[in-house]
Amino acid sequence: MKEMPWSELQLFFHVAEAGGLSGAARATGLSAPTLGRRMLALEQQTGQALFHRSQTGYGLTPAGTALLSRVRAMRAAAAPVQDLLSAEAAAPVIRLSAGTATAFFLADRIGALVKPGDGMRLNFVTTEAVLDIAHREIDLGIRNRSADSGNLATRRLGPLRFAPYCSYTVADPGTLDWVGMDPEHARHPAAHWLHEQDHRIGVLANSVATVHQLVKAGAGIGVMPCMIGDSDPALARAGPIIAALDEVQYLVMHADDRHRPVMRRLIERIVTLYRDNADLLAGERPLRTQRQG
Repeated sequence: MKEMPWSELQLFFHVAEAGGLSGAARATGLSAPTLGRRMLALEQQTGQALFHRSQTGYGLTPAGTALLSRVRAMRAAAAPVQDLLSAEAAAPVIRLSAGTATAFFLADRIGALVKPGDGMRLNFVTTEAVLDIAHREIDLGIRNRSADSGNLATRRLGPLRFAPYCSYTVADPGTLDWVGMDPEHARHPAAHWLHEQDHRIGVLANSVATVHQLVKAGAGIGVMPCMIGDSDPALARAGPIIAALDEVQYLVMHADDRHRPVMRRLIERIVTLYRDNADLLAGERPLRTQRQG
């Protein structure tokens, strides 16, 4: 087999990450038909089917999943070289991975994380997937479990609690259906919990952010972390905290990087931010509880 050009592997990465051609077209600037032809050519070159093609998008075959893992590692390994060649190489990039809700929580408090003169740039990597820190896909990751393998280190951040929320404009939450993640994209225990209950789910979405917007628009009741639901004045709690979803968040990092000055500074700021907002994260700071009709 001929050596596969890095440019083709980059295109494969974008199609795999987007789950289809349309999203990859937006990321690469190439047309969907062109990407489709390039992926077919890549499969012919490798001699393996990399995708399951359907009307809903491009799903990965086992061979495609294995290739994506290796391409991710290659991209991560190339990042230091790209930083070195960048005109802004003097300001290192620290890649912080978090789920959508946690990323929103951190982004709203960016001033506590990054300050003038820090000499670093923070890159938010928002994903519900668990990225590989050991192979340097990212530098820091906020997760609901501590590291259990590899050359990794962990800092405990604190408890996180969940509750049902609805739009504050709704007169009677008891009349509402629920809003949830569709089963294909349900990764977090909160998303699975909703599907296990005897609740009527009236609207589905494939992203946490869209679920949030639908709930704000009055489409139904949604399960959210209290740090998000209790910070949004357009929302109100539609029921008590769901104890079955209680979890603890951890900050995971590569053991070799945690003593770097810029990394150590950011780690301590994240730990402090969680400590200062412990009551919000634990659901002890509700804005309001929805009135019942």
